[in-house]
Amino acid sequence: MSKLFYILALCICITLQVSGQNLLILSQQKQAQLIDDILEDRFNTILPTIMRQEGVDMWVIISREYNEDPVMKTMLPSEWLSARRRSVFLFFDNGTSVERIAIARYDVGKLLKGEWDLSIEPDQFKALNAYIKAKNPKKIGLNYSINYAHADGLSKTEHELFMAAIDPSLKSRIVSAEKLAVRWLETRTPKEMEIYEHISKISHQIIAEAFSAKVIQAGVSTTDDVVWYMRQRVADLGLATWFHPTVDIQ
Repeated sequence: MSKLFYILALCICITLQVSGQNLLILSQQKQAQLIDDILEDRFNTILPTIMRQEGVDMWVIISREYNEDPVMKTMLPSEWLSARRRSVFLFFDNGTSVERIAIARYDVGKLLKGEWDLSIEPDQFKALNAYIKAKNPKKIGLNYSINYAHADGLSKTEHELFMAAIDPSLKSRIVSAEKLAVRWLETRTPKEMEIYEHISKISHQIIAEAFSAKVIQAGVSTTDDVVWYMRQRVADLGLATWFHPTVDIQ
């Protein structure tokens, strides 16, 4: 499962071109454009589908900077490397489309509209409550889960603050957004699948290099040498690993 998420996570972050043995990684700017294009496509296609199929018409995701919800991390635009102070993302299915709102003083890139006017309500959670009351959802999904860590991103403090601010009449509508979180993370769009082949090629190329005479000297090289070659090769390409490689002699 971890390896699958590693490969697919790269689909959101990079693309590459393969010509013989040479791998061309897109520039940071072009990677950013790709991230935003794919994210907008995911918001327009995956989000409405999973919310309607799971019967949750409002999904609220809350995170603080440096302690990001795993789902929110995949929803941040390219120029956001983390949440900002406290980030509150709210998705509401109005029956025709899914509204994308941030209870924030500013827009979240071009993807979520900022809807918090401090001159009217200086308390962020009270502003969130007012917005929820106005929309009157049937179900309010929050990211808590016994079964999946990546669907359990709502911290204790943020949960307590949310529950203290929410109107009592709405509390019975709160449900786990576990299935929404899992389906958002596991689902790939056609655009992402077009990129997948390229992602797979770079993985195979690194493995081929690592097990070639370029790296392995018979009777001298160790499995650790191969492992660290792969780690270094990934770093040299400007990419990141999901987990440390393992090479064993059996």
